[in-house]
Amino acid sequence: MEAYKDWVRRNRDYVNSLESLASGLTWLLPERFSESEIGPEAVTAVLGMITAINEHIIDTTPRSQTPAVAIEPHSFPYPLCISMIKELETLVEVAAQQYFGDDKKWNFIALAEAAKVIVRLASFRNSGFRMLLQGGETPNVENSPSPSKLGNHHEPDHFPNMNGRTQWNMEGKALSALSRFRENARKGADPEWLHRVQHQHPVVEPPAAVVQRPTLSKILNERGVSGLLFVLGEALFITRPLIYVLIIRKNGVRSWVPWFLSLAIDFVGVGCLTPLSTLRFGGREEQCQFTDAEKHELKRRKLLWALYLMRDPFFSTYTRGKLESTEKIMEPVPLVGILTEKLVELLSGAQTRYTYMSGS
Repeated sequence: MEAYKDWVRRNRDYVNSLESLASGLTWLLPERFSESEIGPEAVTAVLGMITAINEHIIDTTPRSQTPAVAIEPHSFPYPLCISMIKELETLVEVAAQQYFGDDKKWNFIALAEAAKVIVRLASFRNSGFRMLLQGGETPNVENSPSPSKLGNHHEPDHFPNMNGRTQWNMEGKALSALSRFRENARKGADPEWLHRVQHQHPVVEPPAAVVQRPTLSKILNERGVSGLLFVLGEALFITRPLIYVLIIRKNGVRSWVPWFLSLAIDFVGVGCLTPLSTLRFGGREEQCQFTDAEKHELKRRKLLWALYLMRDPFFSTYTRGKLESTEKIMEPVPLVGILTEKLVELLSGAQTRYTYMSGS
């Protein structure tokens, strides 16, 4: 296994290119969207899991050792676990539809979504209540302040730096000075020892900094309304897919109730996060410092709203007709007509899979 990890890390560009090619070819597999064929989905799921494992190996590549090494209190690979569940979810949906029917398949989809909710909530807590990137598939380890650190810029930061460098700046210097003092003392007292160490390079291993993560109660107590809005926004983002599936399970996929309620939850969730850049309460300004990755994540979540155009009943009522009319218009055009027909076919097929259009 270690040899495979080394190979993946040395050939990451080649591995990424090969995975992208394989992923693209799976869309051309025969019977890709057939209700009675789970083979292509099984192939896609296996390739997806291999890709997730390789990305996890690359993301966990040991960096050059520096004095500032933070110890994570939990080493469970949450991003890998979420990616694996997502890859299996489509296969679960297709298999459940084939063996149990269209109605009962939602029971299994709900179980898969519940598993993702549990892992994401655990990841959210373990990260110190930092914003989940890509639904938790990408670790939020950027050095900039986390959105959970909501407060006035002038007040001291009560939470330690996520990479432990702040703690090392003081402890490391003290240890280095103590080490030099001890070495000079020993050199003066033992000339023979001085002769021996001239051919050696002693290394002082500083103690690794242990990351102290903020708790939920601490965030709510110290950050007040801002902290509450942030936690609420993330909680809605995490639980929205499960709520959506449970309502579909009760009302049916053709009902407008799950469609509107899911959209409302997305609006409220992002709405809780968007205004946090500047809030005023009682004449006191509270600010949230979003990192670049977190700003990009907010934009990504808003772009996911476009998937509502591909979800029933909106798709059956409006989008399908637009796609079919566009296909007829482009049909006489050489090459473009063929590509448009294939694109509409892929979109219509992908729309039948909940997991392709879930955005979760």
